[in-house]
Amino acid sequence: MKNRRSFLKTFSLSSAFLLSGEAFSTTAFLESRNKVKLRFLIASDAHFGQPKTDFEGMTSSFIKNAKEIHKKQKLDFCVINGDLIHDKPEFMPQAKANFDGLPTSYFVTKGNHDRISDQAWLDLWKMPVNHYEEKDEFGLIFGNTSNEKGEYLSPDLVWLKSQLEKAKALKIVFIFIHIPQMKWTPNAIENPAFFELLKGYPNIKAVFHGHEHDQDGIKTHNEIPYIFDSHIGGNWGTEYRGYRIVEVLKNGDILTYMMDPTNKILEATL
Repeated sequence: MKNRRSFLKTFSLSSAFLLSGEAFSTTAFLESRNKVKLRFLIASDAHFGQPKTDFEGMTSSFIKNAKEIHKKQKLDFCVINGDLIHDKPEFMPQAKANFDGLPTSYFVTKGNHDRISDQAWLDLWKMPVNHYEEKDEFGLIFGNTSNEKGEYLSPDLVWLKSQLEKAKALKIVFIFIHIPQMKWTPNAIENPAFFELLKGYPNIKAVFHGHEHDQDGIKTHNEIPYIFDSHIGGNWGTEYRGYRIVEVLKNGDILTYMMDPTNKILEATL
């Protein structure tokens, strides 16, 4: 019997490749950096407050590195894609005070360890757990995949469809959710309805996940990339604590690479 995931592709990105499989030159890749229309940083899983970890030091190091990136190549915004804290609500204001040190405006999503109520989230972050934003012609959708109990959930598909309809005229839409919605990894859930919904919107150019600290690659389904970004905190995962940069070029190409946390690795074009 065929593995039911045979239609999935997991990409090893140790070299720069187009997701279609076509290689492109390093020179062309570097030259394209001068034609960036939008650049953002995405990180996840700070786990601020986790016992027996240097959570303050790890968060401080991440913010320092983000500032260095911003000096060298201007960031338009940052995203912290879930698990800002580790279970205890009293750490959330302190985590926010740290992330307020980022060099740009930033957005946040709720992860399974962010165990505060939706109202408390809104009061503190001044954005709801389900949030839509437009940056010029780019649609940004931030969806909630957990609750105060820390359960793994589907995003609100009715709400998500309404936002996708709102962004239908845009050329590029990015979705940010913490919990992966297919069992690519042990800590994901199985949610076919999510993928069925997204299939009807060809302007979705990527879905970004946190949650899986040991994942820093890209998977694809129905031609949509599902992208992971390692972790900036916590006590498990990739050997490095890293984050991802995404660049949209003026010609419409989308480049991405990981920072490990100070060197560029795993470069790819979406």
